[in-house]
Amino acid sequence: MDHPLSRRAALLLFAAVVLSWGLNWAITKIIVHSVFPLWATAIRSAIGTVVLLIPLLIRGDFIIPRRGDLPVICTIALLHMVAFSALVAFGLRLVPVGRSIVLGYTTPLWVVPGAWLFLREPMTRWRLAGVGLGMAGLIVLLNPLAIDWSDRNALTGSGLILLAALCWAANILYVRAHKWVSTPFQLSFWQTLLATIVLLALALIVDGRPQIEWTPQLSACFLYSGIFGIALAYWAMAMVNRSLPATTTSLGILATPVVGVISSAVALGETIEPSLITAMVMILSGIALGTIALTRAAESELQQTPATIGARP
Repeated sequence: MDHPLSRRAALLLFAAVVLSWGLNWAITKIIVHSVFPLWATAIRSAIGTVVLLIPLLIRGDFIIPRRGDLPVICTIALLHMVAFSALVAFGLRLVPVGRSIVLGYTTPLWVVPGAWLFLREPMTRWRLAGVGLGMAGLIVLLNPLAIDWSDRNALTGSGLILLAALCWAANILYVRAHKWVSTPFQLSFWQTLLATIVLLALALIVDGRPQIEWTPQLSACFLYSGIFGIALAYWAMAMVNRSLPATTTSLGILATPVVGVISSAVALGETIEPSLITAMVMILSGIALGTIALTRAAESELQQTPATIGARP
């Protein structure tokens, strides 16, 4: 097993992960305009599965899952890697990247009441204030002045992204309650493998055989998304989580939407509207309020969360 990284090395690696995940939203937008969402998600997952196997073998972390590992493998694979990723892919065909990533990162807002209801975590004033601020930001983002409510595509796409966020939240709640047998990184290959099998089956049933016109750009996008957005990000976050406090990673991951919004403007020419900036600041500030208020006991549970669920479409 590798030794923890120095703080500087861990911060640099963490910054690379945040950058990779942020850019991955714009990359996914490019992919789904050329490939049906289910096939796009399945191919990215397949690439990530193959690449993930390499560091597991090199580190000597490859294992056969035990019975106690199966529930968390199925939950993460189905709720996050299949449901979240596929819903985001469908939503990105209808909604700009900037709006999509901000809606996707409402996930922690749904986790707080869910944790209070199902895990009996305390609903502190800071958490309540954070949820309130985040919800106000969501209202800003979805108000009729910011989005055309007569545009069915815009409403459908936004709804799909919000549904994806709820699936991600449900996944996080299960991960918090799960009693780990193996480490999250040791199970990552099996999670992506199961997700790939399910996604391939769904793609064949829904869309039939893939009709893809491969170009250098599309191939590069798939390789980036599978390698950097999935495999290397999982390995990197496994290293980062062993080297940095949970609060640092929980707050730092909030930079991902900022990277996503900026990259979509630069690479795709999307307009960054004032309502989007306002909503993003309010939602991320609300999440930060709840994160700062975490107790040390809760930190030990969150230490595994980023590496397990990922922060990618």
